[in-house]
Amino acid sequence: MKRWISLQADLRNFQHRRTVYVFALKMSFLAVILSALVIAAMLPTLDYIGFLPLPLVHAIQFGVILSWLVCGVVCGVLSLIVGHAMHHLTVSRAEFEKLSRTDVLSGLLNRRAFAEALEGMDDGASLVIFDVDRFKAINDRFGHACGDAVIVALSTILASAFGAPSVVARLGGEEFGVIVAGGDVEERLERIESVKAQIARRPIAADGCDIAITISAGIADLLPGRSKDSIYTAADKALYLAKALGRNRVVHERHGLNYALHRHLIESGLGVQGADPEYDDAPRASRAFQGSGR
Repeated sequence: MKRWISLQADLRNFQHRRTVYVFALKMSFLAVILSALVIAAMLPTLDYIGFLPLPLVHAIQFGVILSWLVCGVVCGVLSLIVGHAMHHLTVSRAEFEKLSRTDVLSGLLNRRAFAEALEGMDDGASLVIFDVDRFKAINDRFGHACGDAVIVALSTILASAFGAPSVVARLGGEEFGVIVAGGDVEERLERIESVKAQIARRPIAADGCDIAITISAGIADLLPGRSKDSIYTAADKALYLAKALGRNRVVHERHGLNYALHRHLIESGLGVQGADPEYDDAPRASRAFQGSGR
């Protein structure tokens, strides 16, 4: 009995009110059946020892009627009360779970939920870390309310640009994370570049002001046998490099490797300073790639 009731409580989805009534109905039938079994077991014994004031057949009939009226109704009412309590508890728990995984300002997933999504993501995707360029200057010039409006607007753009099965989250402050799924590496890079360009050419209206923003992005690929921590670190380093190279850039991790090789050749006397046209700010890029702050 206890195990059966626990299974009903655990395996049912009490988010829906219909389940509450089904649960109460089942509990009522169970109470009636159990009471009928008890009556069927006790009445013959009572009749045998002469304790029944009426014939056995009539006593059984009255017992069945009373089991329906008393046990069925009482258990049904109590089950409804318990079911509604479980319904409210389930809804509250679902809302709490959603809040614990959601960034309040942007409505996107938060860092915790994003980390879980990254752990569960298969290969054949890319991790992108976006960061709004000079966001502190936006807050200082226009105020924090406008800064929040920028975050909300940017969240909407990213969520619209990267639909399922991609995952979008706000990692904190002006930093966003996206797991871009689908297509090959070059196609994903084109999508990310397109979003960067779209944001750069579309000022964000906030509190009567048009705020022009740009974003920088660092990208790392999810590959077989590669830990998620190493992927995140690679994307973060690529973002540092994008910032150091002038901002409003998308830098893939392989660009960072190419740059590191280029610097090594120069320092070894095997290359020519400035020979790599992809990087026009070698001193700042060098400092960024060594892991200094943004």
